[in-house]
Amino acid sequence: SCLLLTFLTSMVQALCDSKTSQENNMREKRHVVVFGHVSVCLCRHVCFFICRKTLPFPMFSRNDFSIWGFLRKCIGMELSKITMPIVFNEPLSFLQRITEYMEHTYLIHQACTLSDSIERMQLVAAFAVSAVASQWDRTGKPFNPLLGETYELIREDEGYRLISEQVSHHPPISAFYAESLCQDFKFHGSIYPKLKFWGKSVEAEPKGTMTLELSKHREAYTWTNPMCCVHNVILGKLWIEQYGTVEIVNHSTQEKCVLNFKPCGMFGKELHRVEGHIQDKSKKKRCVIYGKWTECLYTIEPKVYDANKRAEKKSGDSKKHKQEQNAGRGTDDADEMPDVEDTVTMIPGSTLLWRIAPRPTHSAQMYNFTSFAMTLNELEPGMEGVIAPTDCRLRPDIRAMENGDIDTACQEKERLEEKQRAARRERAKDEEEWSTRWFQQGPNSYTRTADWIYTGGYFDRKYSHLPDIY
Repeated sequence: SCLLLTFLTSMVQALCDSKTSQENNMREKRHVVVFGHVSVCLCRHVCFFICRKTLPFPMFSRNDFSIWGFLRKCIGMELSKITMPIVFNEPLSFLQRITEYMEHTYLIHQACTLSDSIERMQLVAAFAVSAVASQWDRTGKPFNPLLGETYELIREDEGYRLISEQVSHHPPISAFYAESLCQDFKFHGSIYPKLKFWGKSVEAEPKGTMTLELSKHREAYTWTNPMCCVHNVILGKLWIEQYGTVEIVNHSTQEKCVLNFKPCGMFGKELHRVEGHIQDKSKKKRCVIYGKWTECLYTIEPKVYDANKRAEKKSGDSKKHKQEQNAGRGTDDADEMPDVEDTVTMIPGSTLLWRIAPRPTHSAQMYNFTSFAMTLNELEPGMEGVIAPTDCRLRPDIRAMENGDIDTACQEKERLEEKQRAARRERAKDEEEWSTRWFQQGPNSYTRTADWIYTGGYFDRKYSHLPDIY
């Protein structure tokens, strides 16, 4: 350990001594050095910080909890209006969960460097698909944010910073804003997740618009996310599918990408699959996009793709008869997850746009978190005196659950929810309206639909006016 410390100290000194003029213009530039299996962040104002690769405590067992006893009262109801037992949760706030959209920000940076608008759209489409990839096998529910709760993330190594705020409680609305540290892009949106229980499954409709602006190209892209469904919440193995049509519009060029997140279907062949195309303003199909939202995404010329599909269909006619013979042999007790192909077969002539990084080997014991998700609730040294007092990292119920103290987590969750209700009663008594801090309601500049717009000022670090919500 002494040798490691000596090595890191010398690395910090060397990096500080060799800063270029460009680096000097960036505040608190962070460098990441991989040393064995540990990522070490080297900053201008911090000697070193070891980013964690695991949670403090593994996931607890849910086997002793009667899910049906609770959920049978909720069939057909909107679950965001119901106080859920903590056994359903994972130790992250929903504000942290939507921050996972940023895991593959490198795709945006790549898009900024391209001169061709179709190629930029390909990478924006890959980013939109990758943004939901972390949901694979994530069957735990994030904590509902308290009204006024915030979350910030600054990633100098990835070149962006993000701020989000819970701007409404009924209905629950979360707003976020991310920007490049080099002013290359802005990515923002507001999300109103509607959850419904349908007996065997929970369906999530992520209402809200995503907006990506590329400053250099003076372009703006908008889209909405697909539907998500968690199967077998009562009996059997939990599994997730996403389905629906996602349209990404370039409001500057009028080019459009249409992506079809395919539902499972009777035989399960289409589970996790995404297929679509990019068309120009004259509606001419310029390229085809295909892959899986759980794995990877490719692009290919339409003629080559169509020829491959015809050949595939011809060779698959005999298999279809066998599938039809086997149909109906399932059980009514559970929506069994169908067998799926492990990988996407690359069509010759395709170009890879994105491939998901493998999850840590211990991910299943850590709520199926990705490596990125493992870091989101971590309090770095010195952070507590810098971030807003409303930041998710300071929530005692989430912190207790992360540390494996379920009893304290339950008590704190109940206390915080009652404190929020009491504050709401007090405002009603005084006829006082809740005032958001960092976002204001208004129409989206491009779609003209309802949205929440970042008003700025969060990173000025003036937080004396913030309420005590914890």
